[in-house]
Amino acid sequence: MNVIDKTQSSDIDLGALLSALDANAGVPLVFRYDDRDVRTGYHVTEVKSGRFDALDCGGNPESWTEIFIQLWDVDEDARMHMPAGKFAAIIRKVSEHVGLPMSAKLTFEVSDGVAPMALYCASTPQVRDAVVRIDLSPRPASCKPRDRWLEEQTRTSSSCCGPASTCCA
Repeated sequence: MNVIDKTQSSDIDLGALLSALDANAGVPLVFRYDDRDVRTGYHVTEVKSGRFDALDCGGNPESWTEIFIQLWDVDEDARMHMPAGKFAAIIRKVSEHVGLPMSAKLTFEVSDGVAPMALYCASTPQVRDAVVRIDLSPRPASCKPRDRWLEEQTRTSSSCCGPASTCCA
């Protein structure tokens, strides 16, 4: 069985994204997904926030806020990639209207207008080759009880400083 280890997640929250973009406001912002860069005319077509309350597959209650940023990946009017500051301004304008929480989970919805939208999580922005680059990776389904168990195993194993008999608990 092919299982994705969610403890390796590259998710960032809205506050971290905006801070990184503010530090590079005049630099072009390029998203990369499915092994290619977003086209130069991309649009932010929608920004929405949702509060979710659910039960996971183990019957545990889950609650979170998630922000969805929809990118329309098109070439249009010989435009260049938008500056990081313009993208941040768009997000802040939405935040002023709907109150986006800075600690919210981010999901990017990307489509070229032909293919169905796909969901992605964002890595920490990096400045490379005179552009701010954000790598988007597919957002896989997960089993939250399993994810919590893996996190606990990681914490337990990293808190040990030797064999079980000499563990410093």
